[in-house]
Amino acid sequence: MSQQLTLTPTQIVGELDRYIVGQEKAKRAVAIALRNRWRRQNLPPELRDEVAPKNIIMIGPTGVGKTEVARRLAKLAQAPFLKVEASKYTEVGYVGRDVESMVRDLTELSVNMVKAEMMTRVRERAEQLAEDRLLDLLLPKRTHEAFSSGSLEEVTPDASRETTKDKLRAQLRAGRLDDRIVELETQQQALPMIEVLSGQGMEEMGIHLKDMLSNLMPTRTKQRRVRIAEARRLLLQEEAQKLVDMEEVVAQAIRRAENSGIVFLDELDKIAGREGGHGPDVSREGVQRDLLPIVEGSAVTTKYGIVHTDHVLFIAAGAFHIAKPSDLIPELQGRFPIRVELDPLTREDFVRILTEPQNALLKQYTELLRTEQVTLRFAPDAVE
Repeated sequence: MSQQLTLTPTQIVGELDRYIVGQEKAKRAVAIALRNRWRRQNLPPELRDEVAPKNIIMIGPTGVGKTEVARRLAKLAQAPFLKVEASKYTEVGYVGRDVESMVRDLTELSVNMVKAEMMTRVRERAEQLAEDRLLDLLLPKRTHEAFSSGSLEEVTPDASRETTKDKLRAQLRAGRLDDRIVELETQQQALPMIEVLSGQGMEEMGIHLKDMLSNLMPTRTKQRRVRIAEARRLLLQEEAQKLVDMEEVVAQAIRRAENSGIVFLDELDKIAGREGGHGPDVSREGVQRDLLPIVEGSAVTTKYGIVHTDHVLFIAAGAFHIAKPSDLIPELQGRFPIRVELDPLTREDFVRILTEPQNALLKQYTELLRTEQVTLRFAPDAVE
């Protein structure tokens, strides 16, 4: 769990206050939900699985901060965060994306997050290995070519290999060789450039297809002539990939998605039934029924393995101008026990939004113009 999760609800609200004006009820609700995750992780194992997250519905018009509250919370928790629109999903059997794809997307995000963290940890070692490979590229081709041409200072043909390597290393680190061209062998996966299955609605059939093809197709090597600065970047990425244990990445990523993942379901009101309609809306209610087992907790097959959604936190949001939360099917209503109504923004709120947050628009414009040596100041009357 992230170090950030040791924050108390009051401290979490304080962090959210730096970016979001008002909406105290919503901030308190998400802060308690986040703290409860830390509390759950500290429970005995036999009790930990019994504690389910309290999912939240945020009700309020467009632009009052529903998405921003959830997004900032995910950044604070350093948790996998996926924002989806409920209206984009269709019932299983219809053309379109099924609701299980959100779990696959969340897992993919989690894998990328953990992989990036692990690559950062091995970066120092990867830089050393990349540097050694660059020196190996330079030395064999240059040892018999009169280094005394002047481009590589202080390196002579009769120097010992190690001395030559050390001097080249010093020049490489100083950036004096960045524009030199080297011939680099890079690996390329030979995949056919065809679309075998449509990406829409066929995910459950084509989930492993790309991986199967990549395993069947041979890995090709390609010779490229690139500048040393570019070669260093390519080799660094390649060496970091080799140092990272992908099995460990996937195992950690699945655990993180299951225990810390946050799914933000926007436009939930768009799939709610409307009272007084002309007959049942099969598609809307079907999506709700497909969504129900995901929110309740189920096992979803992804290309990385089985992911359980029992402890994923779902935060739903919608304007609910026409439909009401009570128009959702009763079972789904029960899975969102916490409801928070966000307040409409007032004139004073807009003034505070422009001036108070850490990333306030007026501060952004001031800093943008500062890059042109222009000092921009906003008078209080102008802001109001």
